[in-house]
Amino acid sequence: MDGLVTIRTIGHALAAQAVSASVAKGQEAGCAVVAAVIGGGGDLVAMLRASGAPFPSSQIAQDKAYTAASFRVSTLEVYQMVAGNPALSTGLAIQPGIVMFGGGLPIVIDGEFVGAIGVSGGSEELDIACANAGLSAIGGRQY
Repeated sequence: MDGLVTIRTIGHALAAQAVSASVAKGQEAGCAVVAAVIGGGGDLVAMLRASGAPFPSSQIAQDKAYTAASFRVSTLEVYQMVAGNPALSTGLAIQPGIVMFGGGLPIVIDGEFVGAIGVSGGSEELDIACANAGLSAIGGRQY
């Protein structure tokens, strides 16, 4: 029927694998992180918080995933897209759920966007590495 759209999204089993791998990567580095997966339709599919992770990291991980899912690029790329326009970058930064620092990555499997993963609790570099570990665990494209 015209006017209807089908959205492919990551299922809970793959999402659980991704967040588990991300948290394990943080533990290997000696850092407690939180990992969240948002589906292609913007819904939270899975989240895992390592014992001792900073309390705000739960929301930040979800926001990173939400941002990457919304724009279908990494959270760092979102910042790069708006960095040259102060009005746009300021306006975007104050929107609820938008994060423009590293740790949020789109999930692309077999060339198809199906959601996003966000990791928070470590350095920006570690959060990105943990998110990539989650993608690797489910056969997603690395960033």
